[in-house]
Amino acid sequence: MPKNKFDIIIWGASGFTGKWVAKHMYDTYKDTDLKWAIAGRNEDKLKSVLSFIGSDAEDVPCLIADSKDEDSLRELAAKTSVILTTVGPYAYYGSELVKVCAETGTHYCDLTGEVPWMRRMIDQYQEVAKKSGARIVFSCGFDSIPSDMGVHFLQQHAKAAFGKPVSDITLYVVKMKGGASGGTIHSLLNVIEEAKQDESVAKLLNNPYSLNPNPDFEGPDMPDLTDAQYDDRLKKWTAPFVMAGINTRIVRRTNALLDFSYGEAFRYKETQVMGRGLKAKLGAKSMSAGVKALWVMASKDLSLSFLKKFVLPKQGQGPKVDPEDPGFYVLHLVGTTDDDSTLTAVVKGDSDPGYGSTSKMLSEAAICLSDWEKSLDIGGGCWTPASAMGDILLNRLRENAGLTFDIQ
Repeated sequence: MPKNKFDIIIWGASGFTGKWVAKHMYDTYKDTDLKWAIAGRNEDKLKSVLSFIGSDAEDVPCLIADSKDEDSLRELAAKTSVILTTVGPYAYYGSELVKVCAETGTHYCDLTGEVPWMRRMIDQYQEVAKKSGARIVFSCGFDSIPSDMGVHFLQQHAKAAFGKPVSDITLYVVKMKGGASGGTIHSLLNVIEEAKQDESVAKLLNNPYSLNPNPDFEGPDMPDLTDAQYDDRLKKWTAPFVMAGINTRIVRRTNALLDFSYGEAFRYKETQVMGRGLKAKLGAKSMSAGVKALWVMASKDLSLSFLKKFVLPKQGQGPKVDPEDPGFYVLHLVGTTDDDSTLTAVVKGDSDPGYGSTSKMLSEAAICLSDWEKSLDIGGGCWTPASAMGDILLNRLRENAGLTFDIQ
């Protein structure tokens, strides 16, 4: 087949999040000339995805490949300008695909929140992708588009309002309703297992700048919050946000890739708002203890096996979907300049962050990268959402992904 028979191939379309990506693509772009296909290992499962996304979706092409068969992945890459992948944990199933895309000049985006794996892929394929022209963009779901694009949006308004970027931003998770898919949870467990087995991985996870082009960069940020804290600005209790360890590093990488347009002394952190009073304080402390307990349990073989077998959703599974109650999230990003001027951005998503909003964000990121969009003026390499796609993605998120970005 000729190169670019398709604009986008959805790899892993038969998984829980993958089928929602396919549904968003079908619902939003079925009456356009966007050429896309779904792909996976099992033809029968792919056919069932067609039934899920629409009664008249039988003409959507289904392609077969294997994540561990490099030749089949090369055949897949030869047919498209972008491969969008939902197949995780990426440390198990994603490395060969990144290699193939980097070598063939095929653009790539994913949902990963696996910091050690991203670091390995950056080290191995940054120069390869630059040479081929492949744009490799990690973390294009709830990890980490709302954070990365929210900071991008706030800094644009700060420069217009103050003539300079804010030097400090705190992202507050104000409200959120949704659940995590089995793939997301197993990716997190995989990171914990890696840290248990390899001291260098544990060190990497503790480094605030571990995804910077130069991971030895020394800036003002400290490791992510691990305990309940009273926030003097909000006059409310806050708790650790489980996604902060991913999002903060993506935001800092963006800053570095943009020649430190936020400033070399830029500080960024994320936390979850619990509220006021004793109940909120206890809730914050309970959440903090729960996060620590998960890490302890996941680092022990027996308890990890128990979690996987009896407690946590399996890979391919996800939360119950209620069309009448699709979930949502509200994030506040509070920026402060060195002279104490402040600006607040509000980011809202109209559906479950773990699959509904994520599937739409990933789809729109893939379209930004594709030959169908043809609007990005960047070369190859390992990028972040904001550094690669900026305002082009921001506009698509507003128009087609149910996100809003506003200055309060």
